Amino acid sequence: MSRKTDRSKQGPGWGEVILGAALSLALGAGLGATLLVLRPVKVVKEEPKEREPGAVYYIEGSRDAAKGKMAMAKRRAFLEGQTVTITEDEINAMLAPPPAAPPKADAKGKAPEKAPEPAKGGGYVSAGTPTVRLHDGQLQVGVPVTIELLGQKTIVQAKGGFVRGSQGFEFDPQSIYLGSLPIERLPVVAGIVRSKFLSLDVMPDDFRANWTKLKSVAVEGNALKLQMP
Repeated sequence: MSRKTDRSKQGPGWGEVILGAALSLALGAGLGATLLVLRPVKVVKEEPKEREPGAVYYIEGSRDAAKGKMAMAKRRAFLEGQTVTITEDEINAMLAPPPAAPPKADAKGKAPEKAPEPAKGGGYVSAGTPTVRLHDGQLQVGVPVTIELLGQKTIVQAKGGFVRGSQGFEFDPQSIYLGSLPIERLPVVAGIVRSKFLSLDVMPDDFRANWTKLKSVAVEGNALKLQMP
């Protein structure tokens, strides 16, 4: 949350920064690691009663627009220095990219030709919109990615809590999966990926100013409580 608050400030290549080193090292670690990266992740609505042996599950956070309609009001309240409790739906509403503006017609009323879409990623991977889930006192961040090198799609998911850093509270992932590959099994890769998560800087300046003043950050049910002094 601390470094994933404003999607509009986030460049399309942040996923590449996080995952490029992880993917290149994982692919170089051997065939077993490569197969785990490419093994499909089971996307489910809730935790299964009986887990399939060896399977990796992904439960996407809620993105109900109706439940997230208070997102901007709570953002304004936080910028005013108030303590706020932001729900999972509201966080995901903040992370969602703004809708594209319709093209404007020229003086003759003719719509302009559609400009080619910019390339996403341009390297090892291209990343989609992250989704947050709050559960069991932890924050989960899931990002759909396309591995350009192999032409494969998968999901990267990280779970953890918050630690106090030099610039306020930071997301501290305790487990990270690249597809079905648990990154923590590769010590060198795990260190690189964790450091990339902690070094992400996508927070707008106005939000950062108050974030550094926080007394505590806590996951309470499906919401994140940002406690001001």
